Amino acid sequence: MEKKNEALEVMETRRSIRGFDAVKMPSDELIAQVVKAGEYAPTGMGMQSPRIVVITNKAVRDRLSELNAQVMGTTSDPFYGAPVILLVLANRECPTYLYDGSLVMGNLMNAAHALGLGSCWIHRAKEVFDSAEGKELLASWGIQGNYEGIGHVALGYALKEPAPAKPRKEDYVVWVK
Repeated sequence: MEKKNEALEVMETRRSIRGFDAVKMPSDELIAQVVKAGEYAPTGMGMQSPRIVVITNKAVRDRLSELNAQVMGTTSDPFYGAPVILLVLANRECPTYLYDGSLVMGNLMNAAHALGLGSCWIHRAKEVFDSAEGKELLASWGIQGNYEGIGHVALGYALKEPAPAKPRKEDYVVWVK
């Protein structure tokens, strides 16, 4: 019998969480472990074009939620109550920036699950950080350059266990031998 690969187990069981305990904050040590996984995502030509911004400040988190909701045309919290937001940006000057940032997002979410945290990829970072206020926020954080918002990872403790995975599509994989 083949041994089950722990990394594959994490990938098979990770689910997007859409309900977080807004009060229970993950420790800085746990957040740092998740972020480290993002730092080790593959990048084109090893250029490391992405940047990860760790947002634990509630006022900043709430303002980002408002900006994201405005883009979406709603007033609800698009971060599902998550107390931590990991913003992934990538340098548009790098030809593989979008792919690099997407790989960082995947690593962050898989690492979060492996550590007992919930996560969800939240879109609209591009629109938020292409706005005047978004650019001001980046500058206030010392981030200069031609960065695009790739996504937000809503991070925290899940309010409930997620549903099991749906069966994979029958034509998901095509083998050519």
